[in-house]
Amino acid sequence: MKLNMHQASIPLMLQMFGSISAVLDKAAAHCEERKIDPAILVGYRLAPDMIPLSGQIQIMTDQAKGCAARLAGIDIPSYADTEKTFDELKARIAKTADFVKSVTPDQIVGSEDREVVLKIGGNELKLKGSQYFFHFFLPNFYFHATTAYDILRHAGVQIGKRDFIGSI
Repeated sequence: MKLNMHQASIPLMLQMFGSISAVLDKAAAHCEERKIDPAILVGYRLAPDMIPLSGQIQIMTDQAKGCAARLAGIDIPSYADTEKTFDELKARIAKTADFVKSVTPDQIVGSEDREVVLKIGGNELKLKGSQYFFHFFLPNFYFHATTAYDILRHAGVQIGKRDFIGSI
């Protein structure tokens, strides 16, 4: 069986949404158990010049909805970046998962040759769908998911590799 772009993209996004959502649940429980204001972890970052946890989740979901829409050739939904709580971040993940699930295989299959145009820093980058997915989307998506995990792990939340991988 040959792997198509829908099979390569949508399931991995949904798997990571599930694992990061579950990690956020563990972070909320960690805060409750230790009497930590959850806003501290939502705004936590590994370095002073780094985007906080909330931004990591926002960018991760932006990458996913952008990928699904670009590969399908449809408009990318726009979300305001206003999440300030674990529940709001989980709601954003759920909303993005719903959007990603709404993109059908028929919309994405064959998109490996579809032109994808990205606007980065005032410049246009034109890629084939497969180049965009494997060389731009995947590294960005996993970078922000991993960084969100790392922020929480660094803050003392008891999570491990199995939490990051989630359900397969």
